[in-house]
Amino acid sequence: MNRPLPAVRLRVPTHEDAVAWHRVFGDPEVMEFYGGRPAALSVYEELTARQRRHDAVHGFCLWTMLDASDEVIGFTGAQPWRPDWGPVGETEIGWRLGRAHWGKGYVTAAALETLRRVRRAGTPGVVAMVRPGNARSIAVARRLGMEPAETYEHPTLNEPALCFRLAFDHAE
Repeated sequence: MNRPLPAVRLRVPTHEDAVAWHRVFGDPEVMEFYGGRPAALSVYEELTARQRRHDAVHGFCLWTMLDASDEVIGFTGAQPWRPDWGPVGETEIGWRLGRAHWGKGYVTAAALETLRRVRRAGTPGVVAMVRPGNARSIAVARRLGMEPAETYEHPTLNEPALCFRLAFDHAE
């Protein structure tokens, strides 16, 4: 039986959200597939500033995710793929959620809204780059209707990077 998805709100990240993201992502379990340890506050200050620029230029970004009580619980959204390997030139959808909120449907709800917004912005489709052992993110990609596509050799990790794809039909 499918349960209803929780209420979730997405907003362009504020400067203050850097502090909230730093706190929410301070759990090594959350960071298991993103370097294994919490990042410095300066990383989130740069990331939130970059997302504000992405929103201004593209109409989408990694949005701050808020629950029904307006608590910052993570981010979900899309951004241009930045590295010079992998799906260069594509739009990547991504998510990261605080540990206390796992398994409740927040990422799926926010990612479905992200797909609506990115499609409305005229993007032809999205990719999701996922590490092979990240079963939770693979499950989200599949719930979004994404299909496994290419596998890229990660330039610094001794493992492949899985690329999931979803093309939009803009004729609808």
